[in-house]
Amino acid sequence: MSEKILDFDEFMNRVQDDKDLFFELLDIFVQDFQTKRQELQEAVKNNDSETIEHVAHFLKGSCGNISAKPMRAIFTVLEEKGARGILEGLEQDLEDIDQKYEELVIYIGELRARP
Repeated sequence: MSEKILDFDEFMNRVQDDKDLFFELLDIFVQDFQTKRQELQEAVKNNDSETIEHVAHFLKGSCGNISAKPMRAIFTVLEEKGARGILEGLEQDLEDIDQKYEELVIYIGELRARP
């Protein structure tokens, strides 16, 4: 990974070093992400820029909450595209999101394995 998929120190500071809360919030993120990612896929398929904007906004906030800065950056762009009705390049955006999500899941697994 060339960039940190999740700013661990920032997130731990946000949860006041509560590791249980840290992992609980990550679990909620992963669960919510699956549902919202499906909604996003449908919105892209249907050229529904309003839903793209709203779902991207939700996920941008969720990524910010867990300090997943690279994913947040993608959702910021996607939100703007939705707001402007720009429908070109969305499939690539979805691929980028999926790649970053996989990196995040791997990193979460690595964090769980730490003593």
